[in-house]
Amino acid sequence: MKSKPGRPAVLMDVAVLAGVSTMTVSRVLNTPDLVRAETRARVLAAVRELDYRPNQAARQLVTGRSGVLGVVSIDTTLYGPASTLYCIEQAARHAGYNVSIASLSSLNRRSMEEGVQRLRTQSVDGVIIVAPHESAADGLRHLPPEMPVVAVDAGDDIPVPVTKVDQQAGAARVTRHLLSLGHHSVWHVAGPADWLDANGRIEGWRGVLESAGRPVPEVLRGDWSARSGYQLGRRVAADPEVTAVFVANDQMALGVLRALREAGRRVPEDVSVAGFDDIPESAYFWPPLTTVRQDFGEVGRHAFHMLLDRMAGAEPEARRLVEPELVVRESTGAAPER
Repeated sequence: MKSKPGRPAVLMDVAVLAGVSTMTVSRVLNTPDLVRAETRARVLAAVRELDYRPNQAARQLVTGRSGVLGVVSIDTTLYGPASTLYCIEQAARHAGYNVSIASLSSLNRRSMEEGVQRLRTQSVDGVIIVAPHESAADGLRHLPPEMPVVAVDAGDDIPVPVTKVDQQAGAARVTRHLLSLGHHSVWHVAGPADWLDANGRIEGWRGVLESAGRPVPEVLRGDWSARSGYQLGRRVAADPEVTAVFVANDQMALGVLRALREAGRRVPEDVSVAGFDDIPESAYFWPPLTTVRQDFGEVGRHAFHMLLDRMAGAEPEARRLVEPELVVRESTGAAPER
């Protein structure tokens, strides 16, 4: 049984779908430790399927919970982390939760502990940590054990559940696309060394080239900015052997495109260029940019529901990957004849 079209789901709808009483649904949402794990899982699945939104005012009276979730993130305007933060906030608010954000200048053990403590003073019910840096791993291993926590974009060797886009798969997809166009190899303009996303994209790119028996060029490290893409693009443009470049984000790809144009190298006739992120402007670059689209909305929803599971005493899956999508536009084409 699902709620009628146009009517929000109510407690009874969840109970019927899960095959339990309304009292059991209430216990799962308010005092989960009193309910068997199997029953909790069934009720939480029904909550997700029906998009059930509890009455927060009533819940707070019963449980003493605040109805507020905390998010710890680096203070950045970069498209990926900013979009992730926005989508987490939207998923939580859609379900009736308020969100308190602790923005940090860096993600290390000390700053993360301070950020979580700041949120605990606001009586948040749980915390999502957006942790795209290698340096965040130590902080994630030393969080208060009583606080429900999940992480986004974190590494694989931490003791909390993680959801993220499959960076290796996205990089592999775009690299295979370039090889399929007849390019002998693919150069790579990467992101900063401390960023997990940047290193995942390197692994995906390198793995495809090695599997295909192609040369693996030197990694060119940028800092995510169009300026660094331009500076590295000038090096790429000066090498007549380069016919394909995979750039680790669209902003750096914009700089590479300018450097190639200034050097008189046509895109895609002389050099194919592909990016990563599919920022809103990438379809309006000249030429329109082939890139990898990340589903930040799906990441936000996964993070929110994983945190709900932890808050309810259930244990979500340890890792949940979101598949990226290759978006082919006019900046990639057949390799030039030699």
